[in-house]
Amino acid sequence: MKKQTAQNDFQSLAEDAQALLSATTDVAGEKVAEARKRLTAAIERGKEAWENVQERAVAGAKATDQVIRDHPYQAIGVAFGVGALIGFLISRRD
Repeated sequence: MKKQTAQNDFQSLAEDAQALLSATTDVAGEKVAEARKRLTAAIERGKEAWENVQERAVAGAKATDQVIRDHPYQAIGVAFGVGALIGFLISRRD
């Protein structure tokens, strides 16, 4: 859910920036031209960063899946241990 929200936020920001660029096409001036260049560069860097984050997330999920498939009983044991620890900590809190 957070991934979808972040993706929607980024897409909305990119659309707003593109709209700003489109709205200022008629505006002349050195400062406006420089600001447009910086905004365009920032949009591109943001897109590249987002793609990088997505690629790393997919690679991490695939690696985790492979480890679990290679060592299923150890994965079950670790999951059980973490669950028991969390349960213990929660029960002590009350």
